[in-house]
Amino acid sequence: MFDHILVPVDGSSLAECVLPHAVALARAFDVQVTLLRVLERPHTAGRTQSVDPLDWHIHKAEAKAYLGEVATRLQETDVQVESALLEGQPAERIIEFAHAQDVGLILLSSHGRSGLSGWNISSVVQKIILRAYMPTMVVRAYQQVTSDLTGLRYRRLLAPLDGSQRAECILPMATTLARFYKAELLLAHVVSRPEIPRRVLPLEDDVKLADRLTERNRIEAERYLAQLQSRLSSDVRVQLLVDVCPAAVLHELVAEEEVDLVLLSAHGYSGDTRWPYGSVALNFIAYGTTPLLIVQDLSQDEIEGTRAELAMREYKGH
Repeated sequence: MFDHILVPVDGSSLAECVLPHAVALARAFDVQVTLLRVLERPHTAGRTQSVDPLDWHIHKAEAKAYLGEVATRLQETDVQVESALLEGQPAERIIEFAHAQDVGLILLSSHGRSGLSGWNISSVVQKIILRAYMPTMVVRAYQQVTSDLTGLRYRRLLAPLDGSQRAECILPMATTLARFYKAELLLAHVVSRPEIPRRVLPLEDDVKLADRLTERNRIEAERYLAQLQSRLSSDVRVQLLVDVCPAAVLHELVAEEEVDLVLLSAHGYSGDTRWPYGSVALNFIAYGTTPLLIVQDLSQDEIEGTRAELAMREYKGH
C-alpha cells in the first residue's frame, strides 16, 4: 500500500488542519510521517528579492524550531516522525522531495499562509495535485477539525466506483481504514442516463432506447455491487444511483450520508493518459467539501505531458 506520508506545513494554523489526519492515517497503516517546510525567498514580478543574510538565518532558525515543535506533538501520539527544511518554490520542492524519498502519500491542507480564499484549493496545492503523479489527500482548511491530534475517528467512508479495475485501486486503502476505525464503507455506483440531443423534442423511440440502456446498465451495476459486497465484507454498504450527472449526485450523497472521507481513483474506465485525473476526480478536487484521498492509477511515465510542460523542458534545454 504505502509506508511513508509526507506532510507539508508552512507555519500557519490553517496548514495544521492536516495533523489529526496524519495521526489517523499513520496509526491505521503503521507508517512514518515526514514534516516538510519549504522556505521561499520573497520575490516580485518574477524576480527574487535580495534578503539580508542575518534575517534569512533567523527565518530558517524559526522554521526549524517550528518543525521541531510540531514533530514533538506528533511523537507524543506514538507516531514515527521525521522533518526536513528546504528552500525554493514550495510546489516544486515538495514534489521533488516526495519522489526522491519514495513517499507513498502527500497529505495537504487546502490553504495555508496565504489564507482562505474563494478558491477551493490554493495555487500551491493545485500545482502539487496536478504534477505529483502520486496518491494525494486534501483536507479542507475551512472546515472545523478537532485540536486533539488523537481525537479524529473516521465514521463513514465513501468510495465511488464505476465497475472498472482502475477505480477499484482505492479499495485496499478504503477497507484498511474502515476496519481500523470500525467505520462504515459506502461503495457507490452511478448509472449515467444517456442524454438525448435537446435541439429537437425526443421521439418516443429515443426515450424507450435510453430507458432500455439505462435499465440494462442498472441491472449489471446491481450485480457488480452485490459481488463486490460479498467479496469484501458484510460491513460494506452499497448504493446504486441513476442520474445524468454522476458528480452532482455523488456530492449530494456525501452531504446526505455525512461522509468523513471520500476515496477516489484518479481514473475510471477512461484511463485517459492525456490528463492525470478523470472528470469525477477533478470535480471533487475543485468542488468537494470533505477530506479527499485520491490514488493515482497511472505512473508518471504513462501520463502525457502538457504542452506547457513540454515547452518548459525544451526551454531548459537551451
